[in-house]
Amino acid sequence: MQEILTAVTYPIVWLICSYILKIESGLAKLLISLTAAILIYVLIGIKQSQKENKKEDED
Repeated sequence: MQEILTAVTYPIVWLICSYILKIESGLAKLLISLTAAILIYVLIGIKQSQKENKKEDED
């Protein structure tokens, strides 16, 4: 699930940069898209880790 959301985030952010923000630099779009995808991956990982810790504490 985490990898799928990361893979979907990249093209969505790329399109947002291209059409909504009108960024023309390919490098800028690449960096913004990759940063967003990595951020999503890390945030989901943190959330899953917190769920596992909470579950272990309850046991």
